[in-house]
Amino acid sequence: MPKFIWVLVIATTVNVTGASFLWPLNTIYMHNELGKSLAFAGVILMFNQAASIAGNLIGGVLFDKFSAYKTILYGTGLAMSSAVFLSFNHSILPYSILLVLIGFGTGITWPVMFAMAGSVWPDGGRRAFNAIYVAQNLGVALGATIGGYVANVSFNYIFIANASLFAVFFIIVLVAFRSMDNRRDPQMNTTIIEQSGKIKNKSAFIALIILCGGLFVAWIAYSQWQSTIASHTQDIGIPLDLYSTLWAINGFLIVLGQPLVKWITTKITSQKKHIYIGNSILFISFLIAMFAEEFTMFAVAMVILTVGEMLMWPAVPTIASELAPKGRAGFYQGFVNSVAAAGRMIGPVFGGLIVDVFNIQLLFFVLLFLLFIPFLTTYLYDRGVRETEVR
Repeated sequence: MPKFIWVLVIATTVNVTGASFLWPLNTIYMHNELGKSLAFAGVILMFNQAASIAGNLIGGVLFDKFSAYKTILYGTGLAMSSAVFLSFNHSILPYSILLVLIGFGTGITWPVMFAMAGSVWPDGGRRAFNAIYVAQNLGVALGATIGGYVANVSFNYIFIANASLFAVFFIIVLVAFRSMDNRRDPQMNTTIIEQSGKIKNKSAFIALIILCGGLFVAWIAYSQWQSTIASHTQDIGIPLDLYSTLWAINGFLIVLGQPLVKWITTKITSQKKHIYIGNSILFISFLIAMFAEEFTMFAVAMVILTVGEMLMWPAVPTIASELAPKGRAGFYQGFVNSVAAAGRMIGPVFGGLIVDVFNIQLLFFVLLFLLFIPFLTTYLYDRGVRETEVR
């Protein structure tokens, strides 16, 4: 890989490691440490995700119209400053506000990171983006592994570690990314707003909407592992370090499990079948988690969940790329990303309300029922496209 890709990989690992000290523990901290309801915690996480989406859109526009280096510097600076303030005061009001600001700052950063990967190594194809993807999951694994042990000592140290690594990332950007603007290819990143325009191929877009309906539901279910299930593990006496180990398993397995995914996708080439298999595996993982009462069973459920997501998540943007008319690939991918983000926004609030009003067992039943929807949407999404082709 080009040297600058390695710089991006190292910077991504540092950034995500810092963030992963905090995000798996957000719900646990608000619910178990600050005494807030799960629904309240879900609303704060919803605002955090909404700010991240807004940051994504603004970061893409600034990349196109302004400066790649200054855009990522400003986004990183905002996230770092918020994290530093959070390390000094993490009572509920500043915690809620600063978490939203961190989401906005990091949201600005990520479109530039991915766009620069494509700009610097255009011949690398998906290898450039895969390098960033693997770096992200390595960061998740490292941050979650260390964060759980740190939180067991004191939550105060979690906020300090989070701020420290954001500061390291800021220094890397300040020193190593100065030549970004000279390497930038403005065509590598355009926003969903700029690409929307008039939709001419309605059958393909309707197919995308149907397919993404299942994706939305799947992300609502998946987000429970970061919110309601996280709090549930604490309620039944699983230590924080062991809960964080679940996300370390997730991150390391995604990094180390790529040969397995490649073997499966070589044997089974249909993207629809990848979704069917992946969603079936997600269903099994939630079924196991429903009856889990000790760490070992949650770990088994997480391993199964990770295998399912490795098959399912990449399949949807791949199908979207196949559906997209010429010149509309960016819009279709932006739509997929927005739907996934919407699922992550709604999920914690949805799950928190059910657990607050009823109980965690009812939530599991609801999630198992909802996970039948992706089977239906995957079966139905391309019927209109096939009929159009026949005519």
